[in-house]
Amino acid sequence: MKKNRLLSNAEIASFCRQAAMIIKAGITPAEGMDILLNDTVNKEGKELLQKISDSCKQGNPFFEALEGTGVFPDYMIKLIALGEESGNTDDVLLSLAQYYEREENISESIKSAVTYPLIMIAMMFIVILVLVVKVLPIFKQVFAQLGTQMSPLASSLLAVGNALSRYSMVIVVVFLLLIGGFIIAYKIPSGRAKIRHFLTRFPLTRGFYDKVAAGRFASGLYLAFTSGMDTYRSLDMISDIVENENMKAKIKVCKEEMEKDSNLPEALVKAEIFSNLYSRMVTVGFRSGSVDLVMKQISQNYDDETEKQLNHIISIIEPTLVIILSLIVGLILMSVLLPLMGIMSSIG
Repeated sequence: MKKNRLLSNAEIASFCRQAAMIIKAGITPAEGMDILLNDTVNKEGKELLQKISDSCKQGNPFFEALEGTGVFPDYMIKLIALGEESGNTDDVLLSLAQYYEREENISESIKSAVTYPLIMIAMMFIVILVLVVKVLPIFKQVFAQLGTQMSPLASSLLAVGNALSRYSMVIVVVFLLLIGGFIIAYKIPSGRAKIRHFLTRFPLTRGFYDKVAAGRFASGLYLAFTSGMDTYRSLDMISDIVENENMKAKIKVCKEEMEKDSNLPEALVKAEIFSNLYSRMVTVGFRSGSVDLVMKQISQNYDDETEKQLNHIISIIEPTLVIILSLIVGLILMSVLLPLMGIMSSIG
């Protein structure tokens, strides 16, 4: 754990789960932090836990102790504050642990899905570069010895290869700068928001991110209801964590409908946040007084759907990249092999 930065989803989930176990066992937060402190070997983790423990021993509420560290998200702190007010802090912490574990799983799934295509693209670039820079010059020598010339396409590719070879260092530097720029942009909130905005508009990934946003919405409502927060305030907070402009607009519509005296299920239907099936589930849950459990179920269903959507995207990208690579390599080779085979046949 590091200071002066928000903790990762995995770190928050681990902390919330341990804190939930401690509070559920009847141990005070101050004593619980001391227990965790003894089991922590990381220096920065010890400093963080010590700071929370000292604040609790001074008589501050648990949520204020967490807020004072500056490393926990506001969403988490507000829910814990409501949990302390309603006397179900352990349940709120456990729900938060499950929420951030879900967020971590989604993040890891996206990283895993992106890694393979990037490796494939890099391999495509290297294979094509070797063919154009190293292989085509050999064929040029063969054609010269046979007293003929390469095809226009092969000659053009060879010219490109010569240019790449001549400016190889510049190309490598530019390529590294682009990669570095992308990584830096992803680490900066504004840059990450722009990348996410593009992905939510890109046809291949739009459906996936819509499902992720709907799952976050359902999970956020479940957390808010568990902590005792009223519906309108819940919508305000969830709007800050969905990170999806389309969903933010739908939440705004939902709030406007509730201001017109619509109940939650009616507002969700008019905002078109969920599918017809899930909207019907919310209506039934609202009537039976178990809308929080329905939201939890919907969130879990969206988890399954996003995993299937992600696998579907990968199943499209992988063969597409292989086909593109095969076509490019085949085109390059055929541009020199076919003329060469014709010459060898005429000689024979």
